[in-house]
Amino acid sequence: MVPRARQARTTGPPGRGAAPVPAGLFLSFEGIEGAGKSTQASLLAEWLKGCGYEVVPVREPGGTGLGEDIRTALLAHRPGGMAPWCELCLYMASRAQLVREVIRPALARGAVVIADRFAESSVAYQGGGRNLGARRVRTLYGWVTEGLRPSPIFLLDLDPAAGIRRILSSRGSSPLDRLESEPLVFHRRIRSTYLRMARRESDRFVVLDAASDPQATQERIRARVTALLGG
Repeated sequence: MVPRARQARTTGPPGRGAAPVPAGLFLSFEGIEGAGKSTQASLLAEWLKGCGYEVVPVREPGGTGLGEDIRTALLAHRPGGMAPWCELCLYMASRAQLVREVIRPALARGAVVIADRFAESSVAYQGGGRNLGARRVRTLYGWVTEGLRPSPIFLLDLDPAAGIRRILSSRGSSPLDRLESEPLVFHRRIRSTYLRMARRESDRFVVLDAASDPQATQERIRARVTALLGG
């Protein structure tokens, strides 16, 4: 039997009532390229499974058949590039499908959903990095997810130059994808937007130093999640 998790936080889309509050726990990992989000998310998922929880890991973009097709389109290099609003709408489309097909059903049955990125990535990458405006992206976020928002959000903070060096070191001869290949100033805008979000919503964000020992970081994450699950 899956222990009861804390309820996920919801905020209704503009002009509508709040979405029904699911029974499970919905949390996410955010950060710039190379910050170690995927590693920390995987470690937490395996640990929670060992504790007897039903854990549903998801990634963005992707997580569904349609979402994986969109992921391929988003990360591929293409002549002429991609218009920023096209990029944002593709991310949102993948997210809408993931919420409907995977996240809401999992939360309804009491599972712990661990997202390797969620809509905060769009606020940071397209709102900040692409200069589309964080406020406008947040408004679209509310509509697309029908008010569903993760809490807590573990933000792995790292200097962008260090993040790109990590990727280059681990990738070997494999080329960087379209977003990883953006100039450093783009990644710095993303980091600044993440940190502004964390200050603005300190009740949801847990900022972690991604340059510190990974196991020590994981212990901090587990402690926070244990408290939320009533362990």
